Amino acid sequence: MADGCAKLGVLLPTRGLLFNPDQPQDAGVLFKLARQAEDAGLDSVWVGDSLTAKPRLEPFATLAAVAAQTRRVRLGTAVLLMALRHPVLLAQTLATVDLISQGRLVVAAGVGGAFNDAQQQEWRNAGVLPSQRARRLKEMVQVVKGLGSGQPFSFHGRHFDLDDVVMEPKPVQPGGVPILLACHGRARHEAQYRRAARLADGIISISDTPAEYREMVQRVRSMAAELGRDPARLQTVMYLTVNVEPDTRRAATEAESYLMSYYGANIWGTRWGPFGDPARVRDRMAEYAAAGAQTIILRFAAPDPQRQLDLFLEHIAPHFLP
Repeated sequence: MADGCAKLGVLLPTRGLLFNPDQPQDAGVLFKLARQAEDAGLDSVWVGDSLTAKPRLEPFATLAAVAAQTRRVRLGTAVLLMALRHPVLLAQTLATVDLISQGRLVVAAGVGGAFNDAQQQEWRNAGVLPSQRARRLKEMVQVVKGLGSGQPFSFHGRHFDLDDVVMEPKPVQPGGVPILLACHGRARHEAQYRRAARLADGIISISDTPAEYREMVQRVRSMAAELGRDPARLQTVMYLTVNVEPDTRRAATEAESYLMSYYGANIWGTRWGPFGDPARVRDRMAEYAAAGAQTIILRFAAPDPQRQLDLFLEHIAPHFLP
């Protein structure tokens, strides 16, 4: 590996698939991209999550279908709005997809946003108060992990109350489906760090600079060590939004248009990117690998994900793959 040792993943466009209502919505595009990623030696494929604020395909139904179309790649959520769901139903879903995929599922989850009316209404549509989403997430991680043991599990919290519940099937993976929690170094929220250090199998960030990411990883690992956990066992993931295109002006225009369609607003500004020449994207990825990212997920901010993946596999991936 010339530029770093990070594993590579790509986000499948389960939201982008719905952008043009005048075109047939063909999920086969997702399966083709997933198979191509696997054949090229990439580590993983991922899907996003939202109910009504940012509509897209349901993540676990999609991943189950992708599992049937692939053999090796890990299958992940980036990121799951776990607190929109009930943990008993979610535990059954995770175990089912893990069984179908023969142990390839990984869940990256986050508190989720409530920054605008659409996001706040999304929580209410699911019967969840936006103000409760962080506490609910904390309880859900504990419940899902407990139910994943296959043994009778009890839990008594503010949001969930269970007595001797046994969930089958249980996950294929020893220890259950890995759960990564979102942490943002730029926000410096100690509660995020503590939650991940105590409960998670790893961490994921979406908007940190390499320096912020390095500091966040070190902080969470330090907290994990203080809690008696092995910090080296924590998986570290970085999620990058890029547009791979030799014409930098075209790349920026495409990316900005795509992200406005995706979010309805420019919510992260210059923290997205890089957009443009493959060398720029490759160099930025190498910075995150050096900062501690074991896996780097690429989301292509472009209307043609096939072209983006082709360019990525030709000009960037070979610098990271063995």
